[in-house]
Amino acid sequence: MNQSSKPAHHADPAWRGRVTWAALALIVLWPMLQVSEFHPSILFDWQSLSATGRFLFDFVPPAHSPEFLRMLLRETWQTVAIATAGLTLALLGAIPATLLVTDRLSISMLGTGRMRITSSLLRQGVRYTLVLLRSVPELVWALLLVRIIGLGPTAGVLAIALTYCGMLGKVYAEILESSEAHACDALLANGSSRLGALLYGALPEAASELVSYTVYRWECAIRGSVVMGFVGAGGLGQRMDESMKMLSGGEVCSMLLVFVLLVACADAVSKMLRKRLG
Repeated sequence: MNQSSKPAHHADPAWRGRVTWAALALIVLWPMLQVSEFHPSILFDWQSLSATGRFLFDFVPPAHSPEFLRMLLRETWQTVAIATAGLTLALLGAIPATLLVTDRLSISMLGTGRMRITSSLLRQGVRYTLVLLRSVPELVWALLLVRIIGLGPTAGVLAIALTYCGMLGKVYAEILESSEAHACDALLANGSSRLGALLYGALPEAASELVSYTVYRWECAIRGSVVMGFVGAGGLGQRMDESMKMLSGGEVCSMLLVFVLLVACADAVSKMLRKRLG
């Protein structure tokens, strides 16, 4: 009896579903690409390619004169300071908001499992406030604040504080809600305050995730402070805007290298803190 040594070929039983979903995705995305006026062919236009080549050619070597490096160091420090100050102000608003919107830290729900009307209204009000804050991008806040208080880093600090307060409050509450509830319930049932339940019940388990997200947001705040510099909020972004207008590729390259270094440092800090916490 001769039997073929080749394994039997079986058709993928889910191929129809994959093809259907791929076709539906294409049908949905194609009108969006048309509305957004996205034309990839522009990237391969000879005029665009030649202009890009000339600009990138100026990247080498990066600017490294002593005067420029001193300016770069000063503006880098200001960018980090804007991000750190903004995130600190955001934490001052996000932590109390987290205590209010997290159901697990509710004292009024003890025993009955139902929240009082006043507590529920307060919680919803804080929750909608967080939605409002995070729904407006920090760049838009910066544009508004520059018009109100003028050019400078103050607008950038406040813009980061407003947007990131909404983001941190929401994500902190979700992280705490997904953690183990037994310790918090026991502390609240024995007369602990919300803050005590947070510090001794929820934080020990969720600390690593909270710290990791906070450092990630600090990294995002650094990038955000750079972008806001293009609208007059100070820092490296404002200097980069000036260099790009003058088509100074060497200066732009040096600033881009600093951006990469800052993000790499933030990632290293996040990894170190996560390792120490757990």
